[in-house]
Amino acid sequence: MSGIVTFDYGAWSARYPELAASVNATLAGAYFAEAGLYCDNTDCSRIWDVNARALLLNMVVAHIAALNATINGQAASPLVGRISNATEGSVSVQTQMDYPPGSAQWFVQTRYGAAFWAATAQYRTMRYIRGR
Repeated sequence: MSGIVTFDYGAWSARYPELAASVNATLAGAYFAEAGLYCDNTDCSRIWDVNARALLLNMVVAHIAALNATINGQAASPLVGRISNATEGSVSVQTQMDYPPGSAQWFVQTRYGAAFWAATAQYRTMRYIRGR
């Protein structure tokens, strides 16, 4: 099965209601267009099943929304990575990105991105194409 996935805000908002409360259809559509930079949404995609690709693209939309949108009245956190140290007196927060460069760093900032990264492991392996 091949084809191009079109964004379905209804399906996305039903799956991610915590994000849909703050992300309208127009903004989510813009995030979907951006998601195509991270997950190929063409007939040439390694993810041939359009239903699986739709799920993966929605995960990326949720990830982008969590990174950028105002959620529950709170602006997106400017922190990158996991919180590795925190103090209370004179408030101090330290973050850490302990993933190898070129790997999951950007994706593991949210649970949605981490889920996408795990789900796409099978597509990040080398493909051997025998010569003539």
